[in-house]
Amino acid sequence: MDIARAPVKKTRRRLIYIVSGVAGIAAITLALSRLEPAAPSVERSTLWIDSVRQGTMVRQVRAPGTLVPEHIRLVAAITAGRIEQLPIRPGTPVTKNTVILELSNPDVQLESLEAQRQLTAAEGELLNLRTALSTNRLQQESAVAAIRTQYQEAERNLAVYSALEQKKLASENEIKLARDRATELKARLAIEQERLKVLDQAEQRQIALQQAQVERLRNITAFQQERVNSMKVTAGEDGVLTELGGQQTGQLELGQWVNPGFILAKVAQPGRLKAVLRVPETQAKDVVLGQPTSIDTRNGIVAGRVIRVDPASQNGTVGVEVALEGALPRGARPDLSVDGTIEIERLTNVLYVGRPAYGQAESVVGLFKLDPESNTATRTNVKLGRSSVNTIEVVQGLAVGDKVIISDMTAWDNVDKVRLK
Repeated sequence: MDIARAPVKKTRRRLIYIVSGVAGIAAITLALSRLEPAAPSVERSTLWIDSVRQGTMVRQVRAPGTLVPEHIRLVAAITAGRIEQLPIRPGTPVTKNTVILELSNPDVQLESLEAQRQLTAAEGELLNLRTALSTNRLQQESAVAAIRTQYQEAERNLAVYSALEQKKLASENEIKLARDRATELKARLAIEQERLKVLDQAEQRQIALQQAQVERLRNITAFQQERVNSMKVTAGEDGVLTELGGQQTGQLELGQWVNPGFILAKVAQPGRLKAVLRVPETQAKDVVLGQPTSIDTRNGIVAGRVIRVDPASQNGTVGVEVALEGALPRGARPDLSVDGTIEIERLTNVLYVGRPAYGQAESVVGLFKLDPESNTATRTNVKLGRSSVNTIEVVQGLAVGDKVIISDMTAWDNVDKVRLK
């Protein structure tokens, strides 16, 4: 016999469903909160990946620069003038007597003519002085000769009167008169001789002074003539004319007026070149004389050695001069842009890796290290040491054989793991 059952109330069943649903949602939410967020994906082909190596690391500094002649002669204007002729152009081989340009300045020519006039006048004065002094000396010599004759005659008369006095044939007054006459003429002869000596000495001094004046005027005339000659500007030495004009004058043109001291041209020896590199001042502290260097001319690489380092920086760089030791490739010429690589030192038995795009020397940086068992890379703090152009020393955080991403990963600074596709 069937027994009738009471129907289950719908309100109770609905409550059971609601409680079960809420519990399920809470469990799912708790499970999801404990899951790690999915790592973003990165195309492996767009990344630079390098392996940590151990061995000898060569520290280098790379810098741009230019080739410049080892010996440059600046040709400057000696006098002011107007450019009248430009017979040759830059790039022309020249000798020391080759005329580069010609200037004109009437004032310089007038000063030269005036110096020549003064020299001629001084030479005439010297000739007149020689004549006058010679005449005076001859007159004095004549006076000395006349007095000497008179003195000798007085000595003879005194001797005669002295002989007559012994024979009692001459009076005492005649003897005294003859003796006084001889004494007077002797004194006058001594005075005239001394006067002749003074004239000789004065003549020498006057002639020496006038000769010095003539010599000064002759030097002035020669200087003024050199100024006139300098208006035909010559190269001064053998080489190649590399430039006409300078920073003060710019490109020279016919009719242009230049002042003394302006740079008119540059003459260089093209076969003797050196490289001048502009090294960043932060890296120049390690550059010293004698370090080996390679210079890339875009048409070949030439070995060299550091021969000079500027004592001061300019615009954030330090000038480093490199002497080229190898043969220059074809096309090497002054002002050619080059790249130089200076070998600073060799570090033996160190860990090193390719230089990261954002890693600096002596710093701690986060690098993504590849997991060898999966296609993921995890951020790892790495302590870096000394750096080179393309490599950097690893002090702590990596081991030999570890692979790290060295390309720019700043777009993923907010994640610690990436997945490689």
